[in-house]
Amino acid sequence: MGKKILLVVAGPTGIGKTDLAIRLANHYQTEILSADSRQFFREMRIGTAVPSEEQLRAAPHHFIQHKSIHDPYSVGDFERDALERLTILFKTHDLVILAGGSGLYIDAVLYGFDAFPKIDPSFRDQLNRDLQEKGLPFMQNELRMADPAYAQKVDLQNPQRVIRALEIYRATGKPYSGFLGRRKTERPFQSIILGLEAPREVIYRRVEDRVDEMIRAGLLEEARGLISHQHLNALQTVGYREMFDYFNGTYDLKQAVLEIKKNSRRYAKRQGTWFRRNQEVIPIPYDAPLKDILELINRKSK
Repeated sequence: MGKKILLVVAGPTGIGKTDLAIRLANHYQTEILSADSRQFFREMRIGTAVPSEEQLRAAPHHFIQHKSIHDPYSVGDFERDALERLTILFKTHDLVILAGGSGLYIDAVLYGFDAFPKIDPSFRDQLNRDLQEKGLPFMQNELRMADPAYAQKVDLQNPQRVIRALEIYRATGKPYSGFLGRRKTERPFQSIILGLEAPREVIYRRVEDRVDEMIRAGLLEEARGLISHQHLNALQTVGYREMFDYFNGTYDLKQAVLEIKKNSRRYAKRQGTWFRRNQEVIPIPYDAPLKDILELINRKSK
């Protein structure tokens, strides 16, 4: 290989990104950067399906549980850290793997992160008060009115994402979506992006099986230990929000588990939509033989 290559393994949750990334890492004798923003935090092991100890030993991983939920960590921070790590790894590897399902974080590494104006903290403070006093549906409706384009693709059940978009809108009078896609930075490496795909029924079955496994592994106890921190941005994610609602009396346990499955299916659908809109993504069947994938990578790297 001539130019250094960043091989991206992307796709919806539960489709097998980790297993494929490890097999590819072993073939190329290289290392894996995780771009799964839900797996950054060490307190959130079960609910984010962090790779097992066996998987982590099978290939060197970076950015797995390297932060605390108490540490602010933005997509811009990840872009900086990932590029710094790639600079180091490319000194000894011709190819490095970036694997994960967080499209925003993958895009930041590949293309650069969109530049947003600095916002006075008072806007965020007021939005947090509005969330507490008026509730998330009020915030969702405001976002739909202010920025319908972004409201259609963002996770409206994630207060952190809703507040961030409204923060930009209230401070600038311009929609959050208007700041997206402005920046595309040239990178000193070639990118090959593999997008794992499967029939919807396969993805949904895998998602539901994963949720059942999380429950058996102790998600209830893990979430119970985090309930005093439920206001933190890191915990505004599927699996934990529903457990907190159970503890707060909104759902019984059976309903909470059903809500996790439903919201996980929605999350997987949004992930698929995110990656399909990128014309550089090469669709790969989730059960494609490794030799076929290696042949494709070889052709694309010439």
